[in-house]
Amino acid sequence: MENRGHETRPQGGGRLEWIDVARGIGIIAVVIGHVWTRGGLHDAMYSFHMPLFFLLSGLLSRPQPVAHFTWRQLGSQMRPYAAFLILLILADQIIETMKGGRPIFHSWPQDLLPILLGGSWLRGPFTIFWFVPCLMMARILFNMVLGCWPDPLDRRWTWVMLPSLLIAYGVGKITGLSPLGLLTVPMALLLLWGGAVWQRARWKGWMLAPLASLSLAGLMGLLPTLNMKAADYGWPLLSIASAVATTILLLRFSVRIAPFGGWVATIGRASLVIMYLHVAVIHYFSPYLGKPWLLMQAVLLPLAAYYLIWTVPALRRIFL
Repeated sequence: MENRGHETRPQGGGRLEWIDVARGIGIIAVVIGHVWTRGGLHDAMYSFHMPLFFLLSGLLSRPQPVAHFTWRQLGSQMRPYAAFLILLILADQIIETMKGGRPIFHSWPQDLLPILLGGSWLRGPFTIFWFVPCLMMARILFNMVLGCWPDPLDRRWTWVMLPSLLIAYGVGKITGLSPLGLLTVPMALLLLWGGAVWQRARWKGWMLAPLASLSLAGLMGLLPTLNMKAADYGWPLLSIASAVATTILLLRFSVRIAPFGGWVATIGRASLVIMYLHVAVIHYFSPYLGKPWLLMQAVLLPLAAYYLIWTVPALRRIFL
C-alpha cells in the first residue's frame, strides 16, 4: 500500500512529530546560511531553506473563514513580530552603547519610518524580520483563493498562479524595496500552492530520480541560488524547482526519522523564536567565536529563550 509523501503519522497519534522535525531541519539550514555568509555551504542552504517553510505552510493549509482567519493571522503573527522587534531594538541600543559603537537606529524620530516599513529597511540583527509578515500576507491571500476553490488542482487556480508567477519574476527586476517583505509575496503564494498540491500527491518510486537530480543541482551550486528577501529567484523556474525538490525529499526524510528525531523536533517547535533571535546572536558574537561555535550559540541561546518564554504565561502571550 502506497503512502502519501507526507502523511505518515507517528505512533500514538497527537501532534505530527514529522512537521516539527521538518521545521527543525529548516531552521538549522537558515542559521547555517547566516553563519556561513559565502561559499558552497551558504549557497546550498540558500537553495532551499526559505521555500521549505512556505511549502510546509501550504501543505498544512485548509480553507478557513476569510475574516476570522485574517484577523487571527494579524493578531497571532504581528504581535510577536512587534514584540521581538522592539526587544532587539532596545538590546541594540544597550549593546552598541556599551561597546562604544553606534546603534543601528540612532536618529530619532526619523528612524521610526524604516522600523515601521520593515522588510528591506531592516538590516543587521533585524534582517530576518521580512519573513513573518511576508508569510502572513501570502497565507491570507492564499486562504481567500482557497475559500473559492478548495481543490488546489482546480484549473481555475491558473488564473491566480500564472499572474503571480509573472509578477514574482518581474517585480524583483524593477525594485529592491520591500516593505514588510511584501516583495516576496507573489513567489510565496506560488510556494503555498505548491505545498497544497503536494498534500494531494501520492509518492511514486519513479519520482526519486528527477527530484534528486533537481535537488543536487541546487545544493551543489550548479544552479544560481535564491535570495527570497530580495525577490532574486535564480534561473527562472529551475532554481525554484530545485528548492521544491529538496523540500519534498526533506519532508519524506522527516517522516522517516520522526520516531527518533526528538531533538530536531524540539528545535522545530522553537523555530519562530530561533528565526527572530538567531541573526542577533550571530551579529553580536561573530567577532569572538569561530563559525561552528557561532552556529551552536545561534541555535541554543534562542532555544533557551523559547523555553523561558514558554514557562512564563505573560511572556508566552506576548512573544508566542
